[in-house]
Amino acid sequence: MFQSVLRSSLSLHRSAISSSLSSKPFRRFLSQESRVKIQAAISEYPVVVFMKGNPEQPMCGFSRGVVKILSAFDIPPEKFKTYDVLGDPELRSGIKEFSEWPTIPQLYVNGEFVGGSDITMSMFQNGELETLLEQHGVIPKASELPSQSS
Repeated sequence: MFQSVLRSSLSLHRSAISSSLSSKPFRRFLSQESRVKIQAAISEYPVVVFMKGNPEQPMCGFSRGVVKILSAFDIPPEKFKTYDVLGDPELRSGIKEFSEWPTIPQLYVNGEFVGGSDITMSMFQNGELETLLEQHGVIPKASELPSQSS
C-alpha cells in the first residue's frame, strides 16, 4: 500500500514539474552587457562567424566546414571576423541565447543571423550564400568581375 501511494505521489510531482517546465522555457537570461558586446561584434564586420577554434586551426568539423565554404568566396580580411567560443564560456553559451540557435558555428552577415553549419552548406550548394554576400557588398557580383579572356 505504501508503495502505491509513493508511486502515485511521485507521478503527480513529475507531471507537475513537467508541465511547469514546458509552460515556462528555461533561459539563462543573457546579461545586457554581454548582449551589447555580441551586437557590437556582429555589427563591426559584414561577415562574422562564432566558431570553435580559428580559421587556421578549427577545433570541430562543423566550424572547419563553414570556414572552408567562406574561403571559397575570397572575402577580404577587412570584411570577415571570427570569434573562438572555446576561450570564453560566457560567449559560448551567450551566443546561443542571443541567436536562439543551439549550435556552434554561427554565421552572421551584416548583423543578421544566417544559420549554422547545415544551413550554410545548403545555402552554398544552392547559390543563396553567394547571392547574399553579393547583395550585401561583401563580394563583387559575378557580372561585375572582369572577364577572363584567353
